[in-house]
Amino acid sequence: MDHGQVNPKMKLEDQGITGLGYVYYNRAEAQLQDAAVAAGEGVTGKGGAFLVTTGKHTGRSPKDKFVVATPSVKDTIWWENNPPMQADKFDVLYADMLEHMKGGSYDVQDLFGGADPAHRLDVRVITELSWHALFIRHLLRRPEPAELATFVPDFTIINCPTFKADPARHGCRSETVIALNFDARLILIGGTEYAGENKKSVFTLLNYLLPENGIMPMHCSANHAPGNPVDTAVFFGLSGTGKTTLSADPTRTLIGDDEHGWSERGTFNFEGGCYAKTIGLDPKAEPEIYATTSMPHTVIENMIFDPQTFELDFDDDSLTANMRCAYPLDYIGNASETALGGHPKNIIMLTCDAFGVLPPISRLTPAQAMYHFLSGFTSKVAGTERGVTEPEPTFSTCFGAPFMPRRPEVYGNLLRKKIASHGATCWLVNTGWTGGAYGTGSRMPIKATRALLTAALDGTLVENKFRKDPNFGFEVPETCDGVDATLLNPRDTWADKAAYDVQAAKLVAMFSANFEKYVPYIDDDVKAASIG
Repeated sequence: MDHGQVNPKMKLEDQGITGLGYVYYNRAEAQLQDAAVAAGEGVTGKGGAFLVTTGKHTGRSPKDKFVVATPSVKDTIWWENNPPMQADKFDVLYADMLEHMKGGSYDVQDLFGGADPAHRLDVRVITELSWHALFIRHLLRRPEPAELATFVPDFTIINCPTFKADPARHGCRSETVIALNFDARLILIGGTEYAGENKKSVFTLLNYLLPENGIMPMHCSANHAPGNPVDTAVFFGLSGTGKTTLSADPTRTLIGDDEHGWSERGTFNFEGGCYAKTIGLDPKAEPEIYATTSMPHTVIENMIFDPQTFELDFDDDSLTANMRCAYPLDYIGNASETALGGHPKNIIMLTCDAFGVLPPISRLTPAQAMYHFLSGFTSKVAGTERGVTEPEPTFSTCFGAPFMPRRPEVYGNLLRKKIASHGATCWLVNTGWTGGAYGTGSRMPIKATRALLTAALDGTLVENKFRKDPNFGFEVPETCDGVDATLLNPRDTWADKAAYDVQAAKLVAMFSANFEKYVPYIDDDVKAASIG
């Protein structure tokens, strides 16, 4: 039985999906939350937020994500990073999932991926859990009611957490599966309740499709100066590096917090909401994000709370360090109504250095920017992926390897071309450790990071005197108002200077070893900017 507003010529049965019980099309937030609570999926917390746990999957499952090896994509997919699934195995998986769905109740959300109408992707998301529909309704962009009447999806996502894949039968690795079929324009997700798989699948689609049109997809947050979209800044970085926190600057207008495109017209957000980490969330340091945790229909994932008062514990990571909240962009008071910006004036690459040897900010040449973009050095933060329990130094090319279906050089060359065409000042910002490595040192003070970023974005930092870092070759400011000068020279923050030198040499060697695979694909000036 059907309920809700939908294109009468594009119901599920028109897509060959039949035999379901109740199908709810495009329910609004309150309806979805009521349904989720009634089904026992979660509870309503303070301020009307929705509190939920996701079982054993509290982060992404990148090893369970596959791309179907069809002729149209065989020469363009980065197969080393995107394991293939055979087309016949996918067909069996799809048939088995449709059989699994028969008789069940499902929510359908018709949504847009991309704020720029010229480049958006129309996505239908079919979910077994009502709260997943609430989540993706926050995270993608919501059509106007009149647009639903003619909505035809470019791609369809089906998410059934109770479906268990069979590796032998379906050509996957475990009971969990995320399978993308570009020819069938279909994504199947099974065996995980972690809602982030929904939005990351859309990112993967856009990251594949947009470069064909000369558009640079970026795993980044973005903001612009108040009333001046031309003064746009983008923040590259993996989970846990501070993308969401640093872009939600009350003195600037937020464009978006996780994924953007850079087109011939400027910057545009892929999303309609934010998905922020909440561990250690401080109401003084991050008031805008903190406030969303007690707003109606904000999805609170995997946080411990008092069962009587529903008070959230922002420090208890017993379920996961990857506790999160999902909310629409308009919950941030200074969010852009259009989610559009100009060509980036400043490009910030965020890294979480568990070695404790990188300075809090460094200025990069265009060649160095491409080098660090391809390197994507950071530390996987506890809980972001299954099995990660403490910061783990890693290199994730383009600051988003799990979502990059094409070879890294495609994105690196696109970025370089955009920088050359439009000009941008590039910065590397370390939000990781200082005064020692993880376990000895301390996290970089967010107050100092904000002060350095403010100076970088308003143009005052470039007026300071810079020194060349002897290990990494980039330029580091010697002073900045409001920041202890000692912090700007990491070696000075270590009690044991010899230990710093050992750690720095170790990281230099890691950079060098990691970059060897890109050398055949890059120009001489990028080779000259290489570390080590």
